[in-house]
Amino acid sequence: MFRCILRPSVKHLASLPALLQIRMSSSRPPLAAVCQVTATPDKEANFSACKQLVEEAKEQGACMVFLPEGFDYIGSSREETLSLSETLDGHIITQYVQLARKLEVWLSLGGFHERGHDWETDRRIYNSHVIINDKGDIMSVYRKSHLFDVELPEKGVSLKESAFTIPGPALVPPVQTPVGKVGLGICYDLRFPELSLALQRHGAEVLTYPSAFTVATGAAHWEVLLRARAIETQCFVLAAAQVGRHHDKRSSYGHALAVDPWGQVVGDCGGEKPGMVLVQVDLEKVIRTRRNMPVQQHRRDAAFYNSLNPT
Repeated sequence: MFRCILRPSVKHLASLPALLQIRMSSSRPPLAAVCQVTATPDKEANFSACKQLVEEAKEQGACMVFLPEGFDYIGSSREETLSLSETLDGHIITQYVQLARKLEVWLSLGGFHERGHDWETDRRIYNSHVIINDKGDIMSVYRKSHLFDVELPEKGVSLKESAFTIPGPALVPPVQTPVGKVGLGICYDLRFPELSLALQRHGAEVLTYPSAFTVATGAAHWEVLLRARAIETQCFVLAAAQVGRHHDKRSSYGHALAVDPWGQVVGDCGGEKPGMVLVQVDLEKVIRTRRNMPVQQHRRDAAFYNSLNPT
């Protein structure tokens, strides 16, 4: 199990004002666990693996655990993906509600195959990001708004998420959690900076992009996109990930990452096996970064950025 717990060094503490030293030594920043797993079509095996990671994270002091897109399962066909789907009050989410309540830990469930509201007529699903608090309450549900319809024959990538998934109708407000105000996205949403900027404007201090990036697109774009979203919003970015081979037709890149508001990678789970990285989410760093480089104050109004549009 890979772990990375970031704490201020003695040298760093010595350079800080006395009051801030006292605050940091007496009250450490909250600890988040960013996980990566290898989901298969076997839902019970997937739950067992995720449960073990959540228990391990709790033992290590994490107050919130982030699981990736497809934490519940990754099907090998459209038919299997749809047949395994559930509602929010079904068995899978009920298990995680009970787990959160038992361990008294917050959970970010990064991409649940949720049956659509018109399931009986159209047999389509949402890709839903579910936040559960430490009492087992569902605090927020964000449904993925940008769907991955991509053909890259030279890279061996061919996926059409819209064939069975309904795009989410709207963003949801950032959620107040023990690690800060968390803005919710899922995987392909990462490529759309408008989403991250909208969440930041509504108070996000942490952005999260639970994902199942393909190996080809992950190697090319994963880290650079996550760092870009952190730099432009001056937020922490926590990105749980799928890793390895799910079945004969699909593999994922891995490298679950944590990035700080300066764009520095502060945790990486690697690209080979399941695990987690533990990161202290120091919101003082968000405050300092935004104060020292006040990008949001320097941003022009919407009319300025629309000035190239024909009138």
